[in-house]
Amino acid sequence: MIFNKKVVGIFLTIAIFASVGLAVFIYFYHPSPKLVINFLDVGQGDGSFIKTPFGQNIIIDGGDGQKILPELGRVLPFYDRTIDLMILTHPHEDHIGGLVKILGRYRVQKILATGVAHNTPTYLAWLEAVKRKNIPLVIIDRPQEINLGPDLKMEILWPQASLLNQEIDNLNNSSIVLELIYQEQKFLFMGDAENALTPSLLSQGERGLSETDVLKVAHHGSDDATSEEFLQIVKPKTAVISVGKDNTFGHPSLRTIKRLEKLGAEVYRTDNNGWVKIISDGVNLDIKTAK
Repeated sequence: MIFNKKVVGIFLTIAIFASVGLAVFIYFYHPSPKLVINFLDVGQGDGSFIKTPFGQNIIIDGGDGQKILPELGRVLPFYDRTIDLMILTHPHEDHIGGLVKILGRYRVQKILATGVAHNTPTYLAWLEAVKRKNIPLVIIDRPQEINLGPDLKMEILWPQASLLNQEIDNLNNSSIVLELIYQEQKFLFMGDAENALTPSLLSQGERGLSETDVLKVAHHGSDDATSEEFLQIVKPKTAVISVGKDNTFGHPSLRTIKRLEKLGAEVYRTDNNGWVKIISDGVNLDIKTAK
């Protein structure tokens, strides 16, 4: 059978588009065996985006809101508008501002927070948006384990009791502290928790602090967190400090940097490195930075 060149060209074009479409589908929708953690460059604040091996999108804090949407655009394709889990560690402006922006742009399926009392306009706007969109809000009131898939779980280490509607003198110490565990590797997210929490976190036995592979350093590397006692327990191989350039708080503290370096941790900073991407296969890490 003889086909004219025009018909053959049409079939070839269709075949090429079909192949490209299949490749794109496999790339974005087939579960990857790797865990990807992006410490976003949100300036002076915290914002981490996690893509699990099972396709879940998880956001932990979002900075003050000025940079979060373009940063998410780096790690999420334009058509993916779903955040499966949003975690607000505590309602300071440099953590919650970006989450308000995310609620306006993305479909958020579930939220974890402490419900601590705080009356800033940004926090009240966030609470109103959560209510208006009828998003399930789970109040973290005790240590617990959240199963995310085979060999992947999230351990909530703090708070140990309900903080719902409570006024806290130091909101930093109301931070949700959590550890992500994927096969043989651990990733510890400290929020802004200060040294005062260390004894309580150490007292939890098997569900307390332990050696970790990657530490999201507490409170932007301030001197009132990440003590020598704390580091002797967690012994991170890699430490990431989320911090803005030329901030007025003196973050990160040189003492904190020296403590981490003395321990042998490889230190990354979003003010110097831009966003930091850590890819884990459960045994090994691959670390990439914007700079």
